[in-house]
Amino acid sequence: MSINLNRRGFMGLAAGATALAVSHISQSAKADPIKTKAKIVILGAGAAGTGLANRLSQRLDGAEITIIDGRKRHLYQPGFTLIAAGLKPSDYSVTSTSEWLSGSVNWLQEAAAEIDPEAKKVTTDSGKTVAYDYLILATGLKLDFDAIEGMSLDLVGKDGIGAVYAGPEYAAKTWQAMDKFTSEGGIGLFTRPATEMKCAGAPLKYTFLTDDYARRKGTRGKVKIHYAAHSKSLFSVPIVNEKVRMLFDERGFDTQYNHVMRAIDPGKKIAFFETKDGLKEMPYDFTNVIPPMVAPDVVRNSALPWQSGKWVNQGWAEVDKYTLQHARYPEIYAAGDIAGVPKGKTAASAKWQVPVVEDQLIAQISGKEKGELLYNGYTSCPLITRIGRAMLVEFDYNNNLTPSFPGVIAPLEELWVSWLMKEIALKATYNAMLRGRA
Repeated sequence: MSINLNRRGFMGLAAGATALAVSHISQSAKADPIKTKAKIVILGAGAAGTGLANRLSQRLDGAEITIIDGRKRHLYQPGFTLIAAGLKPSDYSVTSTSEWLSGSVNWLQEAAAEIDPEAKKVTTDSGKTVAYDYLILATGLKLDFDAIEGMSLDLVGKDGIGAVYAGPEYAAKTWQAMDKFTSEGGIGLFTRPATEMKCAGAPLKYTFLTDDYARRKGTRGKVKIHYAAHSKSLFSVPIVNEKVRMLFDERGFDTQYNHVMRAIDPGKKIAFFETKDGLKEMPYDFTNVIPPMVAPDVVRNSALPWQSGKWVNQGWAEVDKYTLQHARYPEIYAAGDIAGVPKGKTAASAKWQVPVVEDQLIAQISGKEKGELLYNGYTSCPLITRIGRAMLVEFDYNNNLTPSFPGVIAPLEELWVSWLMKEIALKATYNAMLRGRA
């Protein structure tokens, strides 16, 4: 059962949720700092890497903490969908990397080029070598647009091509293309890749948003919505999949299953899909191109990815799904998108993974066999179904729904409060995570 909340009630709930998240962090931060001379290297200054750097700087006394990342901008990626829906400007998701890092953290402003886990060292693009006692992989992932023949980011915003994932500026161009399409009509083609991916609900969100804009403009009769699912389902959690399927049917979407985009012809406005029956063409007037997602080359080309199994070609770090410790190199951990675990490529997942890596690493530094905290696969997806409505879907490794507000926010109902959690509360919690406080 859900309850009605006015704006004041929601703000109280959001403040309470943020305070609750912060309180969970602060308990570990209040513990006496552990004296150590350990050299800790973190690859990546995204959500997981920055949060870990700041938490470890509070917990360890004397440690040398170095974060390696050449990107001067920090991007709030959950905001990309809002930008691509014309609800936020492109700079909504942009801050500077430096403003989030503690002064005690050494930021090496280069990209990592090579990892040698045997010698325990990282080499940067400039050839600089950084030795470590402990290494944390927080590199995020790579958007492999080159894997789609005919696709180039130069096309985004032109001739009906969008790419929400590509960055805030590209999300803004995607909005321009979607706005034009929903005014003029035609075929909207939406897809997702067959690889693991960040925020697997985002392709669905943008499909719903495009439909909603056409309805608001009174042009839905001129718009056809086609969704090409990469597998036999729309969402990995069965109960959520069934809800989305029902909504797709209710809103008149034409859904094709087991279709994986392999190429695109921008001139003819045709996309090519690998199917069980061979290559198939699908026309479009607007499409949101979502490429395969793989590990960044520095990890993918190292000894650290899974050596067998379904992820062997994607490059995700081979870590224990509960402790996030590497299976073959115990001094290495992974958090965020790079972690090779069955769930968990969302900002909310990183928020839950960061304290686990912190706890396990500090236990190891302290001479203990294992830490106490374990990651249960928690993943959260505020699944927007129209402007002003969303489903706050939260689940674990076993596909159990794990609602944070049982009895208040029903996970499979389209609610205004779930929309506001996405639009307002999530960014505050995210920022607290970066500071090492959530």
